[in-house]
Formats: sequence, C-alpha cells, structure tokens
Amino acid sequence: MKTFFNVEDIGNLDQALAEAKEIKQNRFGFQKLGKNKTLLMVFFNNSLRTRLSTQKAALNLGMNVIVLDVNAGAWKLETRRGVIMDGDKSEHLLEAIPVMGCYCDLIGVRSFAGLKDRDYDYAETIVNQFVQYSGKPVFAMETATVHPLQAFADLITIEEHKKSKRPKVVMSWAPHCRALPQAVPDSFAQWMNAADVDFVITQPKGYELDPKFVGNAKVEYDQKKALEGADFVYAKNWSCPGVTNPADYGKILNKDMNWTIDKQHMSWTNDGYFMHCLPVRRGLIVTDDVIESDHSLVIPEAANREISAEVVLKKLLESL
Repeated sequence: MKTFFNVEDIGNLDQALAEAKEIKQNRFGFQKLGKNKTLLMVFFNNSLRTRLSTQKAALNLGMNVIVLDVNAGAWKLETRRGVIMDGDKSEHLLEAIPVMGCYCDLIGVRSFAGLKDRDYDYAETIVNQFVQYSGKPVFAMETATVHPLQAFADLITIEEHKKSKRPKVVMSWAPHCRALPQAVPDSFAQWMNAADVDFVITQPKGYELDPKFVGNAKVEYDQKKALEGADFVYAKNWSCPGVTNPADYGKILNKDMNWTIDKQHMSWTNDGYFMHCLPVRRGLIVTDDVIESDHSLVIPEAANREISAEVVLKKLLESL
C-alpha cells in the first residue's frame, strides 16, 4: 500500500478488520517494522483525535514521529501554481514537499476543504501534490473530501458492537452553526458501502453527497422512516456538497432542529447505538441524554482511531 485515501486502498476489508483485531490484542507486536523509520505528520488544520491516535499508533510500531503545524511556526505556504509570490507566503508547497520527504519515511497530511471552490477541493489539490512530489507513501489524516482513518475506526466499532450479521446503519444529517466539509460523511458512506451492512443516508433536500461516495446506499429524505429499525445511528453535519447546484457548494441551506438526534429519534431505532466522529456540538447534533447514554459509542470510536491508524501505518511500512 503506497497511499491511503479510499476504502479500496486498504485491500481486502475482512483481512483489514482481522488485522485490527490482532493489533488491538497486541499493539506492540510489530515494532520491528517501524524501527529507525520516521513518520511526518503535516497539519494544515487543527486536530485532537487524529493527532493523538496517529502519533500513538506510530509509537506502538516503534517509529519516530515529527509533527509539523503549518500554521504555527512554519513559513506560510503557497499552494497555487502560476502566482507571483509577493504576498505573505514565503515558500511554495512545490519546494516544501520534497524537502519534507527528505526527513521521513511516511507522510500523513491533514488539509480541510476551503468550501469556496468545489473543483479545487474535490481535485484534492494539496494532498495530491504530496503524493506527486514527496517521493514517500502518503496517507490522509482528513483531506478536502475524505477521512478514511475515521471511517475505518467507525467500521471496527460497528463490528465490535453489532448484534446481527448484517446490521442496519443509518447516517443522519444534523444541524450545525457552521459550514462543515463533507469528508467524514463521504468516507463513512464509502466504507459502509464496502462493508456487509444495510446502509441508509438521510438528509434534507439539497444535501446530496457526491454520487461516487453515495454508491449503492439508500437515500431517504424522511428521517423517521430512515431511522426505523436502525442498529446504528451515525449523526453528522455537512454543508451543501453542490451536486445539484454547484453555486450552493459549502453553504448552509438548512438549520432545522427537528433533525437533532434526541431520545425520540433513538426510540424509532432497534435499540440502536449512537455514533459520532467528534468533536460534537451538543444540543445541535445530539442531546446530552443521548450522547451520555449507555448506547453512545463515541468514546469507543475515538479509542479505535489508534487501531485504525496502526493497521494503516503497518501496511504502509510493509510496502517500503
């Protein structure tokens, strides 16, 4: 595995889940793989779980870790081609990336969508430059359109808690006060489509995800109908993906609080579990009584971020 952005990059999904189970039982069993190897984690955006879990996973594997916060202590980086650099950006990414590649064996990149130019975001302009110019294996720590480490951890969590062979998993849009990217729902949809689950997406009109991520999922605009019989409810906000109207890309089209997941919503499920990637806005995405209930999986999900990252890093190290 030379890159990790999409579910197909992981290879056989059942095998990856088996590796996750093995690693969870012995997190330090593959330290020879990472000995004298260095992971560089490049952050263009803030992080809590991704930073901590990925660094912990690398340490489990015996790796050295360098963390670069691009917006805190580094030169301001220009990412566009063909510009006259007479502003506040002192270095171009085209020079910075190969320099970074000199100091490491693997590179993880976190770079959110700008939500202003859909073509720029969906072309994954920044991370693809790392793939092209670093000379090292590159993996996503959340990009403009995907967050596969989160989706893999979500799938591990579902596998650990499912009560039937093919559970019903519902991803429900929920309101938010800010315009958020589609990376988490994109990847969750992609990974659920690849897994053996009955997958449903429910959201208001105008919030349709890109078809390449929706895949074979059932799309239901009636939230109650979607949640009926659900074994897992994955709540997440996203701004307009601009599929039906590109001019609306990145906009907030709806703040309907009836979509907030509360006890009534969960009562429509099959005694379902609540899931969210975190951080979560209480009272907007979910009520306190739901996220604090014994059917909330938000902490086990976060814990499994270490496991998903370790599986991915192991596979990348094996490719060196």
